[in-house]
Amino acid sequence: MSRAALLVLADGRFPAGGHAHSGGAEAAVRAGRITGAASLEDFCRGRLHTSGLVSAALAAAGALGVDPVALDGAADARTPSLALRVTARRLGRQLLRAARATWPSDELDALAREFPKGAHQPVVLGVAARAAGLGPEDAAYCSAYECVSGPASATVRLLSLDPFDATAALARLAPELDMVAHAAAGAARRVLDDGVEALPAASAPLLEIGAEAHAAWPVRLFAS
Repeated sequence: MSRAALLVLADGRFPAGGHAHSGGAEAAVRAGRITGAASLEDFCRGRLHTSGLVSAALAAAGALGVDPVALDGAADARTPSLALRVTARRLGRQLLRAARATWPSDELDALAREFPKGAHQPVVLGVAARAAGLGPEDAAYCSAYECVSGPASATVRLLSLDPFDATAALARLAPELDMVAHAAAGAARRVLDDGVEALPAASAPLLEIGAEAHAAWPVRLFAS
């Protein structure tokens, strides 16, 4: 296993399309829930422990080799918002293109055939991590970090927030990111014995509602 592959996969410059999405931050900024560094940290903390935990567990399970079709169904069941399901599949399709070019594998090819319109992004992330020789903890860390780094980067653009302050907010979340990644990897291992029902199903209703509202905006800076 090359741990350096994790740096490639988690790098914001990896061409997986995440830069075009705010992770719900654009809707939260308009609603007044993110106004600066402190509220950004609160937003990211809530996202990390809810949708972030779910996504990290899906990615970790994918890295363990759990059936991606079953994982995709579990992701669907844990994503009530149609807008978020569409976004997750769009991001999954783009990530899959990048991963197949970077780490060619039969499993990634099979995933592309099974989901020509895209599987959920965390599922693709897990299979991509497996193709890169990474383990479930690596996939969980990558997914958990993405769930907070995306909103932080978007908020710098949306509010002209000082990037030093945004980065400091992420750094303060590091112990909780560790906690979520470990919990997600543990849940993924339980899937091997108990099935996808062992995956967490933490909910974030404001993210779901915000995504539906955001999808209807005539003008927006980010796709989601």
